[in-house]
Amino acid sequence: MIRPILKFGAPELETESTPITRFDQEIKTLAEDMLETMYSAPGIGLAAPQVGVNFRLLVIDITGGEEKGHQIIFTNPEITEQEGTQEAEEGCLSIPGFIAVVERPSKIHVVGQDLEGNPQELDAEGLLARVVCHEIDHLDGILYLDRASFLKRDLIKRKIKKLIRAGEW
Repeated sequence: MIRPILKFGAPELETESTPITRFDQEIKTLAEDMLETMYSAPGIGLAAPQVGVNFRLLVIDITGGEEKGHQIIFTNPEITEQEGTQEAEEGCLSIPGFIAVVERPSKIHVVGQDLEGNPQELDAEGLLARVVCHEIDHLDGILYLDRASFLKRDLIKRKIKKLIRAGEW
């Protein structure tokens, strides 16, 4: 089921998510819905808060569904190691139509759990590292705008406020 994606300004996007402790059908269904929502948007990553659910769950597919076997689903992810830096433009399904340059680690190591509660790890670099960091930020109530330059952040926020006043956001 495709779920609505919350937009910038929704308080759920600024709230730290709750760790998952019950690995049941509800969590599996949420992950399936999130993948379907992400692909239909279209996007390459989605965190549970973006669909209004306060759980530490993220889904990623940097191919956007173009290639099989690239889906990554993590519950309770945590970055345990990082190295280097990379700067690139980022966008977000919760801030549609806007991009900003953000600095992220170039390599990371992530630990967490799968949908059954089993431990899992991931080493990521480049685009995948960027997307994982972006989605974990969502779980911590942080948006990519919070990591953008002050000028770019201010410009985007002013444009969004104008869209809100016009009833277009």
